[in-house]
Amino acid sequence: MADRVPLDLGEPTSARRKGCATGFVVLVFGAAAGGLAGLIAGRTAGLIAFVVVAVLLGVLVWAMASRTVWLEGTTVVARTITRRSVDLVTADRLELLVTDVRGARTIGILAGSGRRAVSMSLAIYSGTGGRELGILVLRKLADIFATSENTAGLVFSELLVAQLRAEAKGEAAPDRPLYQLASVAPAGRLAQRLKPEAVTRFVASLD
Repeated sequence: MADRVPLDLGEPTSARRKGCATGFVVLVFGAAAGGLAGLIAGRTAGLIAFVVVAVLLGVLVWAMASRTVWLEGTTVVARTITRRSVDLVTADRLELLVTDVRGARTIGILAGSGRRAVSMSLAIYSGTGGRELGILVLRKLADIFATSENTAGLVFSELLVAQLRAEAKGEAAPDRPLYQLASVAPAGRLAQRLKPEAVTRFVASLD
């Protein structure tokens, strides 16, 4: 079996902090639902409502928090409650995806094959800084996309090579291609796909 290459932008300390905050929110929602049900139908109904809401939200939050993404050879794999995988070489859909949550923009790739789709984050930026996948991981992804049967693969390969070149030169985050692409996406949208023709023009304009 091919070695696993993690595709993770998270920081352990940040993940624990978010987990505690999310757990508190789950308890608040559960208590609110329980209190409302208790006022209407009595203490027992309120307790049941609290347990049901807290458990359902807890499972949802756990599934989102425990999501892991990695590479196995040329295949990207995502695991939450279930496991999904897409071979990047044979993927029939390759799109750049930008999410904007409270001022933090994440840029990644959505790969699809048939009804299966897996998203993987490349970088997350806030202000003039952020976190990016490591050099070796980006290099591996660039090599894989260079062999893709999808024409978008070559564009993504060139984009990642340009990103690596900018990092090697010591350029600040705002001068790197991934940051620039994440910045041009319109604000106020939780998630949006960048138009392929716009990405192609941008990559063609890079030195």
